[in-house]
Amino acid sequence: MSIEMNHVLLDMVQQGGSDLLIAAGYPVTMRKYGALVTMSEGLLTQAQVESCLQQVLTETELETLRTQQDMDFAYQVEHPTQGYCRFRANAFYQRFGPSICFRAIPKAIPTLADLGLPEDLGPGLMEFHQGLVLVTGPTGCGKTSTLAALTDYCNRTRALNIITVEDPIEFVHPTKRSLLVQRQVGLHCDSYASALRASLREDPDLILVGELRDLETISLAITAAETGHLVLSTLNTISAAQTINRIVNAFPPRQQSQVRMMLADSLRGVISQQLLPRSDGKGRVAAIEVMYANGPIGNLIRENKMHQVNSVMQTGSKRGMRLMDDSLLALVKSGTVDPREAVDRAHDKNTFIERAHITGGSRG
Repeated sequence: MSIEMNHVLLDMVQQGGSDLLIAAGYPVTMRKYGALVTMSEGLLTQAQVESCLQQVLTETELETLRTQQDMDFAYQVEHPTQGYCRFRANAFYQRFGPSICFRAIPKAIPTLADLGLPEDLGPGLMEFHQGLVLVTGPTGCGKTSTLAALTDYCNRTRALNIITVEDPIEFVHPTKRSLLVQRQVGLHCDSYASALRASLREDPDLILVGELRDLETISLAITAAETGHLVLSTLNTISAAQTINRIVNAFPPRQQSQVRMMLADSLRGVISQQLLPRSDGKGRVAAIEVMYANGPIGNLIRENKMHQVNSVMQTGSKRGMRLMDDSLLALVKSGTVDPREAVDRAHDKNTFIERAHITGGSRG
């Protein structure tokens, strides 16, 4: 039996799913509110998944997949009454054959309030004329949505030349107060690094880089932030301190002291986030850590004293800084998330258990 991909994708969206997994040797599966839900009884054959690939990829893309063994792409399906539904996707090979993972892209660009994030993040981080702003967290935690909300804040409130480099383009931004140009890796440019290098000659005020994937992209992003541009990007790190260490450690040891100096001067802030299932079963909620790179934070970066960052962030709570464990604790106390779920995501689990008065420890 063949799989009609457009129908399955629309069915997943209709049921409130966020991701669709099509893999040879496994049933059709979606992710809903963070949990996996089976959508078919039988296991997919290699031939069925090959047919799915042929429905969603061009001949050129199929050849690229066969050569590279995995690839990112964007896909859209026309809904009978709701217009187009857009998806970010990755096709790859595994031991049973080909596989595809689709992620649904919301149609409306979310605001910070829509995402449950503090609305002061907009004026707090996006009104600088230059510097580096990072959104971090594990895969699937909503970093792209937060990037879109921050970019839209600038688009609505400032007259800027904004250039985005994405892989692929997810949220489509209309021009509002800003001139906003979106480029897709593999379609409009070869790589993040090449597009970022070119953007420096394109008179940008704000540059959005979808992800700091490699040393060259990280180095170019820091340089851009130092030379009069506001740069917005992501990393798969779970805290502000870990984010800074990850950037510094990406460079050879002989360069790390200089990189710390550059980061101390150019970093404006780090938003680290996680998504947790709500205790009422109605979706997921964000827990966030916010670090504004003020003078004391900059000194700690220069002196390589990242173990002291959390203490400075605690004293900066009145200025909008927030530690992840404090955010998790607030969600527990409000009854929004299950205490066991929160302790699994806490950075200092033992202290968190004591503060939240949890008995029995974590799920693990």
